[in-house]
Amino acid sequence: MMKQELMEPETIKKPETKKQKVSITDLPGVGAATAEKLMAVGYSDLMSIAVATPAELIDSTGMTDALAKKIIAVARSSLDMGFETGEDYLKRRERVDKITTGSKDFDTLLGGGLETGAIVECFGEFGSGKTQLGHALAVNTQLLKNEKNPVAVYIDTENTFRPERIKQIAQGLGLDPSKVLKSIKVAKAYNSDHQMLLAEKIEDLIKSQELNVKTVIVDSLTAHFRAEFIGRGTLADRQQKLNRHMHVLLKLADMYNLCVYVTNQVMAKPDMFFGDPTQAIGGHIVAHASTFRVYLRKGKKGSRVAKLVDSPNLPEGEASFYVETSGLKDIK
Repeated sequence: MMKQELMEPETIKKPETKKQKVSITDLPGVGAATAEKLMAVGYSDLMSIAVATPAELIDSTGMTDALAKKIIAVARSSLDMGFETGEDYLKRRERVDKITTGSKDFDTLLGGGLETGAIVECFGEFGSGKTQLGHALAVNTQLLKNEKNPVAVYIDTENTFRPERIKQIAQGLGLDPSKVLKSIKVAKAYNSDHQMLLAEKIEDLIKSQELNVKTVIVDSLTAHFRAEFIGRGTLADRQQKLNRHMHVLLKLADMYNLCVYVTNQVMAKPDMFFGDPTQAIGGHIVAHASTFRVYLRKGKKGSRVAKLVDSPNLPEGEASFYVETSGLKDIK
């Protein structure tokens, strides 16, 4: 009699549910021509399509509403867009860098300097030091540790960028002025549409030219919007456009871990009888989109005062500093 072999029960393996990598051309109804249109206006990956609205895709490509909704749904299902734990998010926060202003007191007010992955808005009247801080940040980006060839992008809307000022600050820090100037990409924006387009093109700089952009400076954020949209009748259009611009900047800051520094103009409130009558332009749209808000004003004996108005994790406070030839310095 043959001995019957006892067969061990096979362990049941669950089929692996690995999601296949999907490209834009794999989306339903997206051929080469449509894909080219999408990429031409900045929809270069699935994430950009997944977070878009149907109206945005329709405006960009002329596709039908049903198709736009369909490809957004497929893009979302193809990506892992779930939640993460607070601990995971804390680990991601470890990659945040701090860019010094040049003043230790000002840095302390901001928790160590201007944070990457965030929008920092500075508003104040003319001569309060907004542009000077922008120039200082463009140079101080070179002081970032563990960053290879860091680059600053400067969007100039009011003809305020001065390479001579960059040279002065670089020399004050003992840096090579020529090398610092080469690490700054400057573009003049002639109207609000041009300004928005330049912000959208920063992603192309990072991807196509493989630049390590760590700082984006927009000086000033609201000048063109304020000049082009006049009167209460245009307010809704202006705010909607400004909102779109701010979200492009916020997306850049978050996706590429860079610091976005924007300067903002102010207006006087004649109905305010007590306190400071100045108020930032842009209303709640700019206020809510900015991660940190700093109010700059003139102080005693030629000094400047920075007041932290809003922050997600820091208390309100003030810091005084001087604007000198070599940059921002503490009051001794």
